[in-house]
Amino acid sequence: MQTNYMQSVPFFNEDILPGVHLSGKCHYQLSPEKLISYALERKEGVLSDTGALIINTAEFTGRSPKDRFIVKDAITAQTVDWNDGNQPLEEKYFQRIYQRMTAYLDGKELWVRDCYVCAKEDYRLGIRIINENSCCSLFACNMFLRPAQDDKTAITWHLIQAPRFLAMPAAEGVPNENFVIINFSKKCILIGGTQYTGEIKKAVFSVLNFLLPKEQNVLSMHCAANRGKKGDTALFFGLSGTGKTTLSADNSRQLIGDDEHGWDDTSVFNFEGGCYAKIIDLDKAKEPEIYQAIRFGTIVENVTCFTGTNIIDYASKEITENTRASYPLGYIANAAHNNSSNIPNNIFFLTADAFGVLPPVSRLSENQAIYHFLSGYTAKVAGTENGVATPKPTFSACFGAPFLPLSPILYAEMLGRKIKDHQVKVWLINTGWTGGGYGKGSRIPLEYTRSIVKAVLQGDLETIAFTEDGAFGLMVPIVCPGVPAELLHPVNTWNNKMDYYATAYKLACYFEKNFEKYRDAVSTAVASAGPKTGNKAC
Repeated sequence: MQTNYMQSVPFFNEDILPGVHLSGKCHYQLSPEKLISYALERKEGVLSDTGALIINTAEFTGRSPKDRFIVKDAITAQTVDWNDGNQPLEEKYFQRIYQRMTAYLDGKELWVRDCYVCAKEDYRLGIRIINENSCCSLFACNMFLRPAQDDKTAITWHLIQAPRFLAMPAAEGVPNENFVIINFSKKCILIGGTQYTGEIKKAVFSVLNFLLPKEQNVLSMHCAANRGKKGDTALFFGLSGTGKTTLSADNSRQLIGDDEHGWDDTSVFNFEGGCYAKIIDLDKAKEPEIYQAIRFGTIVENVTCFTGTNIIDYASKEITENTRASYPLGYIANAAHNNSSNIPNNIFFLTADAFGVLPPVSRLSENQAIYHFLSGYTAKVAGTENGVATPKPTFSACFGAPFLPLSPILYAEMLGRKIKDHQVKVWLINTGWTGGGYGKGSRIPLEYTRSIVKAVLQGDLETIAFTEDGAFGLMVPIVCPGVPAELLHPVNTWNNKMDYYATAYKLACYFEKNFEKYRDAVSTAVASAGPKTGNKAC
């Protein structure tokens, strides 16, 4: 696809934002080369030894979910699943912030980019992104789909990001100076007080998670996708740190995308034009595709370099553990050119179980698939956030609760129908610990997880016998090519079997307590498809 790059041009009219006069110089649709030149000139970042642009996102090195709001109006009042992640904001407060924000931008140098999301033309959504900083415009250039010269996609949404613009909490209905506000009636997203670029992509993803299931009957998914040489498609669901980006970047398969996709009646398609990979402890030997993508045109966030050099220290957590790289999908050598593929044959739910009790691979029934999709389990370990000293279970519905404006039940029911209609195989993959929990056991080697995924995709487990894991009711293969047999059943890797059963029971209780909120909304078969606690009180 050819990219429509243009030179800097001044706007002195209402062309950029409908009904808003912005008198400053606006740089429209600049190439990555020009954006990087501006970023260096304005001291927004520096170049690494490989040419990647290193930036620091200042106070915020991750999303701030408590500062995300949806305007409550006629469109959203009865449809949005209002909760801690979907917080309502009155229209009057949106208007106050919007008016102050556009007045703040008047006269300033801005970077404007027209792009779109959804690789499948039937669902394409045109977005104009207006940034206060050139490096953030480069992020939009990397992450969203770029229009060709003759593209006719209409711009229907606007996103304004101004890191140095701060809200007035006492008067504008928000608790803090930073904010993300989505207005479905105005088709507008406001982001202020934060330069963390992930807020841009996740705000747009939230919009699609509302529009596609509700208006187009398309399942929107927080997952990676790739396809084999025979056209077989695989989806990888998982929260941060579970291996979604790493496992989907497979040099024997074409990458469709690493994070956000739609699934309609005939295909799976990427929402984006780029990847936003977590790069803490990035290793050239283990993740060669991602490592090679860290080059000119890529943005690298919140990393440090070895003293006296511009060589990135990928192991450093000095600024944050959430170090990230944003690069165009084409930087992955085997990326699919059309960003879409066939109906999936296999779905992987990835979890980094820090309790060390889940099998490294298990096959899920249709009911178990819905149960674990609604659960969205992984675990945090010591060091990932303040106050976490022991493994802490994390449940995020549909493996993406912070980005789901609608009820998780709706997405789960859509997935369940598709699994059943297309006879899709679903697998639970533990990329976490074995032989004990975090601090006692060891992380399952990436080479074993890759062997598991390869065995599934090649059909090597089709003729293998499976046995039931007693603690969680999961079906586990008795052997798997490339994986030690004793590793497949976690109890065999623990020195103290009683400790294993006690820990497994503890995690099973966490699952049960989390699932209580869904129990009345799902079938008895789904509600009974979770871990087994022997009817004992947790």
